Amino acid sequence: MIASCADASTGDVVLIPRQGRIAHVSAQSLPFDAPPVTLVTADGERLCALHLEQPDQRREIAVVLAHGFTGSWRKPAVWAVAAGLTPYAGVLAFDFRGHGSSTGRSTLGDREVLDIHAAVAAARGLGYARVVTCGWSMGGSTALRHAALRGGVDAVVSVSAPSGWYVRDTVPMRRLHWLVEHRLGRAVTRTMLRTRVARKWKTMPESPLEVVGRIAPTPLLIIHGDTDPYFSTEHPLALAAAAGHPSELWLVPGFGHAENAAPTELLDRLGRHLPELLARGPAAAAAGR
Repeated sequence: MIASCADASTGDVVLIPRQGRIAHVSAQSLPFDAPPVTLVTADGERLCALHLEQPDQRREIAVVLAHGFTGSWRKPAVWAVAAGLTPYAGVLAFDFRGHGSSTGRSTLGDREVLDIHAAVAAARGLGYARVVTCGWSMGGSTALRHAALRGGVDAVVSVSAPSGWYVRDTVPMRRLHWLVEHRLGRAVTRTMLRTRVARKWKTMPESPLEVVGRIAPTPLLIIHGDTDPYFSTEHPLALAAAAGHPSELWLVPGFGHAENAAPTELLDRLGRHLPELLARGPAAAAAGR
């Protein structure tokens, strides 16, 4: 049984429910025992995903949760983010290509734009009126690029994202480059971190900083910690300056990097802020919200 989540003529996405049904999981249940959903991207990758409904099962706002490099919705930190947002929105969490149970190889934010596009189409197909992408680290840079290059979302949240490529000015990033640029590093990443990495780009994709100005008039929220060990605050400041209106920047004191460092207070603040963020968009203005 295959359930279409978008116009089949677009070829962007289908949902393939396992056990003959789409998995809908309450925020109180553990995701590990629930049947996941498979998303199929425009270039044929199959992404493992999970839909978490709000306790009251409303279908008003969906958050498409895009994890960081080596992440997965099954990892505790990503699951904590998903569970922390479900009081405020439905959440569609998925594994990027090359991660977890998804097929393919990670391209570190290039082809992953198609992954987010598939998840957004799936959220629309599940009946959500408004869809927000929320990306963390690599997922944050991909959410920016998706909104600029593909669009189709009502708001964007980018957390702990770099503004450009080949950032090597911190020790963690130099380690990450070794993992993805060297054969031994890719072997370690594949066997130890369950992340399969593609070889170097043939053509360098446009960076988040180069495209972020194209996101407007879609509302954009940039979140970054002032103690991030991977990316300095120069990155969010540059992104916010290039984004223009309607965008906003939260520099969070004491916040480190991405999902592993996200405090409950930040997730609550973000969840409560979603209606206000969406109200800044052109769709909300046209509807008189």
